[in-house]
Amino acid sequence: MTDIDCTVIGAGVIGLAVARALASAGYTTLILEREVTFGTITSARSSEVIHAGLYYPTGSLKALLCVRGKALLYEFCESHAVAHRRCGKLIVATDPAQLDALQQLMATAQQNGVNDLQWLSAEQARALEPELRCCAALLSPSTGILDTHAYMLALLGDAERHGGLLATHSTAIHIEAGKEYCSVTTDERESTTLRSQWVINCAGLDAPALAGRIENFPQTKIPKAQFAKGTYFNLLGRSPFSRLIYPLPEPGGLGVHVTLDLGGNARFGPDVEWLSIDNSTDIDYRVDITRAGKFHDAIRRYWPHLRDDQLAPAYAGVRPKITGPDELAADFRIDGPAEHGVPGIVNLFGIESPGITASLAIAEYVLRMVRTA
Repeated sequence: MTDIDCTVIGAGVIGLAVARALASAGYTTLILEREVTFGTITSARSSEVIHAGLYYPTGSLKALLCVRGKALLYEFCESHAVAHRRCGKLIVATDPAQLDALQQLMATAQQNGVNDLQWLSAEQARALEPELRCCAALLSPSTGILDTHAYMLALLGDAERHGGLLATHSTAIHIEAGKEYCSVTTDERESTTLRSQWVINCAGLDAPALAGRIENFPQTKIPKAQFAKGTYFNLLGRSPFSRLIYPLPEPGGLGVHVTLDLGGNARFGPDVEWLSIDNSTDIDYRVDITRAGKFHDAIRRYWPHLRDDQLAPAYAGVRPKITGPDELAADFRIDGPAEHGVPGIVNLFGIESPGITASLAIAEYVLRMVRTA
């Protein structure tokens, strides 16, 4: 006999989406979150972009779950009155030498099932965005933006309507996995141990560390956490663009791009700064204003009219990566008992971008694992 069916650890976008799916399917579900409220770490420091599924290797979880998740996310936003907009995006080649890479990106997107891309000449791109400088561009009309906090609030509301509970200020300090149930011990003021049939590790930046606190869990099945900081700068003044503008991807990220909020204000970022730390507690989220010079250089490749005085520090986030700067980007890892051999445990590792877009599809994936175990 267990206390509950499922314990979800981490109340970011992914944890909330997973908890919603489990609770809606009839599983008694508890969400443990160490912070004062939900979604205050990685989920609160994103670009708030609904991605189309262009960049990821065909057949990868990132590709499959992004494309599926995009459709689910737009449906959810509409049905739950979550503010969002299909503003579209231009991915630009700023040099003739990049045209082959742009064509390859279009081919990959089509292989991933993204069939609405349009190839634009420089003149056609400037007809849409007169301030833009490029040699050619891809128009992605299904890319959009959303209010991430409102989305998380709606996910939590659905979970709670189906009996799910959120416990904040609750850190899982030890987990024991057995054949019949898992024991989760928290470090509340009075330490609590609960029994759960399933433990779903959605701890984001701390997912590898949390997996390391599972007694007798095979260490070879735990990737090393890598931390890549991304800084954002706000544009002072009116945005020159009505769509998102992205350069071609760079190692570790998608390049310094233009994103818009739902009020039409523009921000630039994120860049990629690999952190030489071992623990998320060592992260410094302050914006380093000296990085603005590199932002100017990157932005002027596609918007040459940017002035030196137009950028203001916004915020920074950290990507929960599981590969380093000299390695190929890892796919999402959603490891259940079939992958690691430990009953009742599901670990979600490396759920970075496009995690928000893929969140509802990731939740479906985890639910299938639980149902078919």
